[in-house]
Amino acid sequence: MNKLKFLISGIVFGIILTKAEVISWFRIYEMFRFESFHMYGVIGSAVLLGVVAIQIIKYFKLKDVDGNPIVIPAKQKRFWPPLIGGTIFGLGWALTGACPGPIYIIIGNGFLVFSVVFLSAVMGTFLYGLVMNKLPQK
Repeated sequence: MNKLKFLISGIVFGIILTKAEVISWFRIYEMFRFESFHMYGVIGSAVLLGVVAIQIIKYFKLKDVDGNPIVIPAKQKRFWPPLIGGTIFGLGWALTGACPGPIYIIIGNGFLVFSVVFLSAVMGTFLYGLVMNKLPQK
């Protein structure tokens, strides 16, 4: 029962993303072809909101739901790992037409073929876990 608020929040968030057409393959396709500002506006708004939220967390020294202080890690000094990871992420997004988060929403909207994308994402996460300690990320 304690987790019900998270389930309801997820459902509401899914409805908002669906109505905003953020999960639409056509909108994602338009973005990668530089034909529409729609997705760039949504992503830019999210980045701006994230910057403001981080500043509020730092200024007010907010705590998480368990009462622990929220720690913002320092910036990475290395350039290549995020560039390579971001490129792989972007290629997967462009090839499938789905960012990992909205995969659940797309499946929930009845596009069951995206179960293959979901299983591929799970497999990729599993494989990353196997080789994580061998990669130059730390």
